[in-house]
Amino acid sequence: MKLSEYVRHDGVGLADLVARGEVTVAELASTAQRACEAVNPRINAVVETWPAQDDPAPGSTPLAGVPFLIKDLAVTMAGKRTELGSRIAAGNVAGADSSLMARFRRAGLVTLGRTATPEFAYSTTTEGVLYGPTRNPWDPARGSGGSSGGSGAAVAAGVVPVAHATDAAGSIRVPAAANGLFGLKPTRGRISMGPDVDEVFNGLAVHGVLSRSVRDSATLLDLVHGPEAGDPYSARRPERPYAQEITRSPGSLRIGLLTRPWGGRAVDATVLDATVRSARLAESLGHRVEEVRVGLGVDWEEFLLANARLWSTNLVTWIDGFATAFGRPVDSTTVEPGTLASYAYGQRVSGVEFVHALAMRNSVARAIGRYFTEYDLLLTPTLPELPVPLGTYAHGAEGADGLGWLRHVLHRSPFTAAFNVAGTPAMSVPLETDPATGLPIGVQFAAGYGREDVLFRLAGQLERAAPWARRTPVVWAGDHPSA
Repeated sequence: MKLSEYVRHDGVGLADLVARGEVTVAELASTAQRACEAVNPRINAVVETWPAQDDPAPGSTPLAGVPFLIKDLAVTMAGKRTELGSRIAAGNVAGADSSLMARFRRAGLVTLGRTATPEFAYSTTTEGVLYGPTRNPWDPARGSGGSSGGSGAAVAAGVVPVAHATDAAGSIRVPAAANGLFGLKPTRGRISMGPDVDEVFNGLAVHGVLSRSVRDSATLLDLVHGPEAGDPYSARRPERPYAQEITRSPGSLRIGLLTRPWGGRAVDATVLDATVRSARLAESLGHRVEEVRVGLGVDWEEFLLANARLWSTNLVTWIDGFATAFGRPVDSTTVEPGTLASYAYGQRVSGVEFVHALAMRNSVARAIGRYFTEYDLLLTPTLPELPVPLGTYAHGAEGADGLGWLRHVLHRSPFTAAFNVAGTPAMSVPLETDPATGLPIGVQFAAGYGREDVLFRLAGQLERAAPWARRTPVVWAGDHPSA
């Protein structure tokens, strides 16, 4: 199969070719590996590959035989390394499949490698010391976002049509926006985090995927959602498959437009203009859009403080676990500066402070929940700025303590984290581009708890009205000389 043909299809399309006998699973895997060889030296998105291990029965699922990549964090594949982007976990090998990995296998996906992540997913840029920076396929001088930046860059460049991602403060939606992809953060409890943990970051983190088409994300969520025994959360089962929702009319939705982020930072003019154009597109499709203000239930400083306490205390347990397992020191030889500062901060958080942080989670969930009793959706920019040049993300945060580092991370992505705290679903849709640079601009739509169905209906409608699949980046497997 030629690369130029491979990249024309999304995952569902590739699986259909397999089901019809037009291409074999092995041929697809080989083509994906060639695509990786063609583009990865320029973007550094995939940190390890391995030969295909699965041979699913053609046609057994809507994604059977599709090449796939997993993020180097939160999902484990038996016998493969899971290093969380950190030197302190280097060489860590998983003893068993996690629950989600088992579901990926049952979905018929052919997992060929793992993608880059910033250390412990503690950033919204992917520029780790262990494997080096991941570059944006639209402009290799810029970052690909994070923490699922490796998956985002790999999908955008055509290595695979869809890849695993996680999201604790925007880590699906941020790389979706930076790389011109569709990315939906599911509801808390929609996908199991088990079995080794019941929740990650006290329920702030969820699994998901990044894709070039809405139907790939919808179809894959259909195949992997649902609880495992012992899970602490369980979102209500959808009324119908999400892959069906994308073809259904969303009706006339009431959408609030929020362009000024919590915390008050300025939004770049080009992003603001793109968001307003997206609002006008929604209106042209019959939706009612009005500017709103949305309270968090707590002030921004309390929000930052509580998030820092939740994030950093969880970080302490992970780092200490790897330090003990490998006999490594916790210092600058094994841990990056921002993570090390957050580790030290987490060691000082008291039990009472931790419980107060959980109370903040409840306050935000109640406030966001009240908003969605009046509106169907909230529309915001996904990011307040275009992807930033590599090496500049941390400017202004040098020497910060753990609270200061998280303040900086959320300053870079101020629209996304509230929905992790609330547990509600949200998606980034690549509706716009910057006229001056051609860089993609994502807009975020958020919905009430358990309402991925509403998001998928709108996403399908938007994709039909303003298709983005024909836009391809500078680094694109289909343009390689061997394509």
